[in-house]
Amino acid sequence: MTEQKLTPSQLRPGDAAYSAIVGAGDYWIHEIKASQTFRIVDLKGNQAVDTIFYSARDTSERYSAQDTIGRQKNIYLTTGTVLRTNLGNPMLTIVADTCGRHDTLGGACAVESNQVRYAIEKRHMHACRNSFLLAISDPKWKIAKRDVTPNINFFMNVPVTPDGRLTFEDGISEAGKYVEMRAEMDSICVISNCPQLNNPCNAYNPTPVEVLIWDAA
Repeated sequence: MTEQKLTPSQLRPGDAAYSAIVGAGDYWIHEIKASQTFRIVDLKGNQAVDTIFYSARDTSERYSAQDTIGRQKNIYLTTGTVLRTNLGNPMLTIVADTCGRHDTLGGACAVESNQVRYAIEKRHMHACRNSFLLAISDPKWKIAKRDVTPNINFFMNVPVTPDGRLTFEDGISEAGKYVEMRAEMDSICVISNCPQLNNPCNAYNPTPVEVLIWDAA
């Protein structure tokens, strides 16, 4: 079990330059400028928030689970984690975290995986990969389908068993918990607020989350 580094923020929501509610099962895409601080709030508790980051300058450079895990020698994210790109560059740094641990391995649900994991009649259900594709469909973002790569699952609890298997367990987050990051480069954030109903990652009840952005002091 990874040590949880619980670190509250000193930033006040009322001072944020931007805030929005991302509905249950909805998507969100937005640019975060270097030196801005970005927060995701789990409003109701135990809501998985699938997230990918891209360089706003060149979207072929994006968050890399491999580079992030390899550099920090830890499969979970928490305070102090530097999210790194596929070029090894620092992208965002987690500066505050009241949940304590976030998944890098579970990936995003898809209609295909819903069918294989659960039942053939689940194929029609909406999934995070669909949300990512809807989010990037506007050409202005310059993100192609092939660029939808392995994501972060904020607030999601995916333990590794002694035999090396991944399991989807009840979340460790609670209502009002948040994770906060400082952008080290201009970044595009793409969120799928997971609609999954077939495993406990959302306590079988997807709920809204809040996103906030503060300008540099």
